[in-house]
Amino acid sequence: MRNRQNKRKKMIDNILLAPYYLTLKFRHFLYDHGIKKSSRADVPTVCIGNITVGGTGKTPHTELTVRTLLSMDKFRGKNIAVLSRGYRRESKGFQQVTTGSSAAFSGDEPLQIKNRFPGITVAVDAKRTEGCEFLSHPERLKASRKNRKCADKNFPAADIIILDDAFQHRALKPDLSILLIDYNRPVFQDRLLPLGHLRDIRERTSAADIIIITKCPSFIDSEEKEKWISALGIGNFDTDSLSGTNRQGRRQTILFSTIKYCDAVPIFHDADQRYLYARRAIMFSGIANDTPLRSYLAGKYKIAKHIKFGDHHKFTGSDIRTLESASGDEPTAILVTTEKDSQRLKDMGKIPGTLSARMFQVPIEAVFTSEKEDLIFRNHLKNLL
Repeated sequence: MRNRQNKRKKMIDNILLAPYYLTLKFRHFLYDHGIKKSSRADVPTVCIGNITVGGTGKTPHTELTVRTLLSMDKFRGKNIAVLSRGYRRESKGFQQVTTGSSAAFSGDEPLQIKNRFPGITVAVDAKRTEGCEFLSHPERLKASRKNRKCADKNFPAADIIILDDAFQHRALKPDLSILLIDYNRPVFQDRLLPLGHLRDIRERTSAADIIIITKCPSFIDSEEKEKWISALGIGNFDTDSLSGTNRQGRRQTILFSTIKYCDAVPIFHDADQRYLYARRAIMFSGIANDTPLRSYLAGKYKIAKHIKFGDHHKFTGSDIRTLESASGDEPTAILVTTEKDSQRLKDMGKIPGTLSARMFQVPIEAVFTSEKEDLIFRNHLKNLL
């Protein structure tokens, strides 16, 4: 009886999702058959994206890619650029992100990347093809009418561009395409919006050069990796190259990464380092899923209070008063949030010193689960130049 009900529900769901599925399918058909044009940038590009909504770790893996490029001799002296949409930013058009930018101007994630890697160029533009043109040819920006709205036009011509969250941007054909899949939300068990978390059809996984299973437990073993590879429809998997053949006959590299939590660091200059040794913590965040951070903090502190805001939440005076009230109830507790949230906190006006002195952020890094995976990833990047 239950199986019959499940089959009926699945059939109804498929009918409801059919218009969205067919729309996406038709869009990709147009690009795949050259009816709608797709072009490459004038410099090598690396696309990092997903087919789901919510956090799959795009920003940490963009930072991982930048960090890897900066460590390679082949890219020494090269100008590395990151291009993002700048989700929920208030600025328009193409903008360069500087360390002096606000999260409201650039978006919190591009600003975080710029603050981590101040020596690279970071820019935002919803039109990725246009953004790549301006990054690789700054003189074209200065000659364009759009230069009037660009706050800072001075940056070197990019030698390589990393595209943050551009997997659905079919008008631009990347030289290396990286698809991220959350270990905790397998795409082969998910459904299209609004019944699931997929914002694109599952078949699009076959378009990636590299698939990275993100947010894996650090102790993931080879047997579980093999199950993932099989579930993704990858056959003839070679353990030396970490690649196999998908159902469409395309070779794909499959890698696994985990999240590494770093030591908490102050958000503001007046932070009192003694709070790092507190026994209790007030955790607050405005990200899609803060459960992993809470689990990490629970190993260091007693979580006295947990205040959760919406994803990409813009902090207000009312929120600061909420944090003040919570800190008043826990006078010895440290206030901890994410690195991404800290970018938006800095947009606030004056925060009381009694509060800012207790505010710390926990940076994270994406790392591969083995040295071999790191080496394979480096080889893919090395082949770009």
